[in-house]
Amino acid sequence: MSASDHNSTGREDHYPSRQGAAAHFVERRDPTIHAPLLNHGPLSSQQLASYSENGFLILDQLFAAQELEQLQQELARLRDDSQLRQSPEAITEPDSGELRSLFRIHQSSDRFRQLAQDPRLAEIARFLLNDEVYIHQSRLNYKPGFRGKEFYWHSDFETWHVEDGMPRMRALSMSITLTENLPHNGSLMLIPGSHRLFAACEGQTPENHYEKSLKKQEYGVPSDSQLQQLAQRGGIVTATCKPGSVIIFDCNVMHGSNSNISPDPRSNLFFVYNALSNRVQAPFCDRPARPEHICSRSTITALRRTD
Repeated sequence: MSASDHNSTGREDHYPSRQGAAAHFVERRDPTIHAPLLNHGPLSSQQLASYSENGFLILDQLFAAQELEQLQQELARLRDDSQLRQSPEAITEPDSGELRSLFRIHQSSDRFRQLAQDPRLAEIARFLLNDEVYIHQSRLNYKPGFRGKEFYWHSDFETWHVEDGMPRMRALSMSITLTENLPHNGSLMLIPGSHRLFAACEGQTPENHYEKSLKKQEYGVPSDSQLQQLAQRGGIVTATCKPGSVIIFDCNVMHGSNSNISPDPRSNLFFVYNALSNRVQAPFCDRPARPEHICSRSTITALRRTD
């Protein structure tokens, strides 16, 4: 199969996946760093080289203790909000019923809305994507102690492309660690260099797939063979870091996390920044678009710049 195809609507699809073909790789057709490398912007040249090579970058303890405390208080407030707990934005663990994720927190929380616009985050996104940016998705992943389930290996872009209609690889995630991310509490794992290959997946997207995939993803995940090849090339890195750190990772880097059977919760905040020029279209599958709380679609405006 060629690296570009046409779906049932006749649109050009640069990264076809879940179209009945066997699992295979497609060479990336988009840069990792979209900005002209005439200067390094808000990152050092060493940081840019690392991000380009590996597909991710860790900024240790970016937030001061007082800022972190305020974010942790907001984390707890949202977790204990019974009304939010009953909303579609709240995703519970498949077995225990404990809160797994809470989506669209940049809309439900003034503090997190302000944080998404913080220049320490947003300016990096604008630079790497070389565009104005908006929040494609935001969420809190709680991963409680003892019963926090895994997030299986996946490329975010595969789902955002197929199910949300994100055209190109011009987006990134920032994970702000609100608790310590330890080797034993289900920290994020990434495969360095995996962002250079798009892992086209087998199968076809089921109806209302998001209702199950946010609890446990079974479609849009790579094959064992694909994972083995990627890991043999790049190895696996566990992003252990102190609270208040930021893990920046490219939309196509292969990542996942183990279950948390330790007593220590692992709670991280995620902002997904997408380039304004890369706003979502109709999904690249024959399914309706996912709900607004999972994919910003109806009202897309660039984040306000702050000093």
